[in-house]
Amino acid sequence: MAASGFSDLREKLKSMTPHRDDYENKYQASNGSGKGRKRKYRESDDDEYEHSDDSSDLREQEARRVRSSVVQLSIFTPEECARIEEKIDEVVAKAESGLYREHTVDRAPLRNKYFFGEGYTYGAQLERRGPGQERLYRKGEVDEIPNWVHELVIKRLVSNGVIPEGFVNSAVINDYQPGGCIVSHVDPLHIFARPIVSVSFFSDSALCFGCRFQFKPIRVSEPVFVLPVRRGSVTVLSGYAADDITHCIRPQDIKERRAVIILRKTKPDAPRLDTDSPLSSTAALRPAPLKAKRSHRKADPDAAHRPRVLEMDKEENRHPSLSHHRHHSASSENYRRREEDHESSGRKVKMRRH
Repeated sequence: MAASGFSDLREKLKSMTPHRDDYENKYQASNGSGKGRKRKYRESDDDEYEHSDDSSDLREQEARRVRSSVVQLSIFTPEECARIEEKIDEVVAKAESGLYREHTVDRAPLRNKYFFGEGYTYGAQLERRGPGQERLYRKGEVDEIPNWVHELVIKRLVSNGVIPEGFVNSAVINDYQPGGCIVSHVDPLHIFARPIVSVSFFSDSALCFGCRFQFKPIRVSEPVFVLPVRRGSVTVLSGYAADDITHCIRPQDIKERRAVIILRKTKPDAPRLDTDSPLSSTAALRPAPLKAKRSHRKADPDAAHRPRVLEMDKEENRHPSLSHHRHHSASSENYRRREEDHESSGRKVKMRRH
């Protein structure tokens, strides 16, 4: 979508993540009530083990499983990175000029997504929430993969044996500003084949596994495993790391602008939205040009590790009566919806498959 319509990062993330209870119930159904258990992951198809946040031994066992199913390679030189980063800047400029199709661009606070080849619905775009509900857009609703992605990125991965030729039909560019993030998720199993390949640019960061997000202020639980990702590095997820544990980007791990190109293959039987319906008239329209609101400043390293308090939270603390008034105002539907979500979820963010 050209513009997400969200003015608040908390609202955007809350709409994007299914309730964590749904995630837990998936694993508790075969073992009773699941009392005293915080997370449960599949050891194998025929064996399961339980993971408690208070058990360092089990956390280390889980971390070893993640580590064993991740491959990292250093393929791109600094000169190659610089050339690709120039191309990423051109994508950003074209999007801000409204030159892409509607569903190519998805904007969120401090993070923009650019879908090429294939795009899909997730989060607030879903009619029904939860893992397995994601759908590919109809053919032609996102732009084709740019030639430079094929020439500068995909061919290098093929020549180095990372992926076979013809594997990639979906390329997504995630462009993060300092303090940006993406919540815990698993790339939809019914949409994408494995492996999941990503290449990092502009700066170093980290990919975290097994985190939970909370709000007011935004906080992230201690990860099971932290994987450093360097500029120019290639990360390949398969097996346990791709399918059985969530991954995320934390706000404190984006201290400078960072971009990642995610290369995937959609499954032949992946479901699509309204496959028998003609393209809507808005699908081919170009969105109106947008003003650039970007910052290339480095974030304060110390501030990046402190809890982030959104301006809305500050305003509510200064004027608690205004918050109560808005809750009863007929003109504040979005605020009322967030209050209802808060009552039902206890302010805990729901992890989603993405």
